[in-house]
Amino acid sequence: MKGLKNNAMLLLTALIWGCAFVAQSVGMDYVGPFTFNAVRSLIGAAVLVPVIFLMDRLEGKDGKRKKKGDGKTLLLGGVSCGIALGIASSLQQIGIQYTTVGKAGFITAMYIVIVPLLGIFAGKKIRPVIGFCVAAAVVGLYFLCMTDGFSLSIGDFMVLLCAVAFAVHILIIDHFSPLVDGVRMSAIQFLVAGLMCSVPMLLWEQPDPGVVLTAWAPILYAGVLSCGVAYTLQILGQKGADPTVASLLLSLESVFSVLAGWVILGQALSARELFGCVLMFGAIILAQLPERKTAVKPGAEPERLKTE
Repeated sequence: MKGLKNNAMLLLTALIWGCAFVAQSVGMDYVGPFTFNAVRSLIGAAVLVPVIFLMDRLEGKDGKRKKKGDGKTLLLGGVSCGIALGIASSLQQIGIQYTTVGKAGFITAMYIVIVPLLGIFAGKKIRPVIGFCVAAAVVGLYFLCMTDGFSLSIGDFMVLLCAVAFAVHILIIDHFSPLVDGVRMSAIQFLVAGLMCSVPMLLWEQPDPGVVLTAWAPILYAGVLSCGVAYTLQILGQKGADPTVASLLLSLESVFSVLAGWVILGQALSARELFGCVLMFGAIILAQLPERKTAVKPGAEPERLKTE
């Protein structure tokens, strides 16, 4: 039951992120990339403050407030996540200016390949079926997003670097989320990311407050839902989850972005795009299937069975 709950959180995260690509693209018509990310991240941190206060009040009613992790671990986790997120979101926002939304979605989702590769270097083992699922998902992403062929531009390269940073972000969350309070760590990461992006914003973009207010709709969506809600759900959903499986679930943001355009904007899906969606959903379902347990022969000592 806990696994289903975590997967539901990650799926909702992917849905919100999929729709956020539109908000990010529209927001760039008004403000620069660092301004957009600085404001959205600080909004995300601010949104979580009353949530933390409310949770403390609810948990403290019986005088037995749960304390998850020490302050030092929480701060280290929040700052580490914030640095990775600040770098990733900045690279993505800059790259979106020079490439298409489809290519940006496809290349960003390449973290589903990078996560297990980095995990191997970190000593994590992956099941062969997960490797197959990753490969199938990559093929599905290609059919879904890459409708005009593939060529690497400066924008594509920036988004590729962003995918590496997002993979690091996922692995950092995988390490810290079981140790600390997820909502608090999420608030800290947004504060750090917002302050990081504020420095280049003030140095190079010098934003006009009036122009920022003009872009209130995409910024609020990105700040409240994409940051405050979705990234917090990611941290909570990744607790105890395999990081490679989590990255597969999160990569569905590309599928949801296409489906949102179909349902909301009336953009029809081609047979190629539908095939890509089917491949990705199939890969996700296969990755969720439990590993077969090895039978124990009578009289033999039972071996420790693997569970996902």
